Amino acid sequence: MSLRFRLFPALLALMFACFPALAQQQQLTTVPKQELDIIKVLLAQEAAWNRGDLDGFSQAYKDSPDTLFITNSVNRGFAGMVDAYRRDYPNKAAMGTLSFSELEAHPLDERFAVVIGRYHLERSKKEGGNTDGIFSLVLEKTEKGWKIIVDHTTG
Repeated sequence: MSLRFRLFPALLALMFACFPALAQQQQLTTVPKQELDIIKVLLAQEAAWNRGDLDGFSQAYKDSPDTLFITNSVNRGFAGMVDAYRRDYPNKAAMGTLSFSELEAHPLDERFAVVIGRYHLERSKKEGGNTDGIFSLVLEKTEKGWKIIVDHTTG
């Protein structure tokens, strides 16, 4: 028998012995649908912001007087939050480009979830400069989908 045919079975055995180790190094995980649906809310929000669409961005929040937006103060109510966004970000240049990272969705039950993550807002110095921060959100599953009811953002 040639050397090639004698080494082939040994090579096959070595490959099969290595596959379990490779599988352990590259574990694939799936995200539960509930968590995926929650993260999609934030991705849609990010896309709307980057289009300069404050109305689209605001759709992620529950339209309720009980909605809380916490930064350096506590702001109550959806309408007031939208007014503050319009005042602070009057045009697309002031809005800049938003990116979320390190998003983690933590369902509490079928109706409520917590999301944590980081944001980065890139914009010119004239428009306020770049800013970064972290946030925690409480979302409620409503008839209109997952909606933010508490937003605590630093930055």
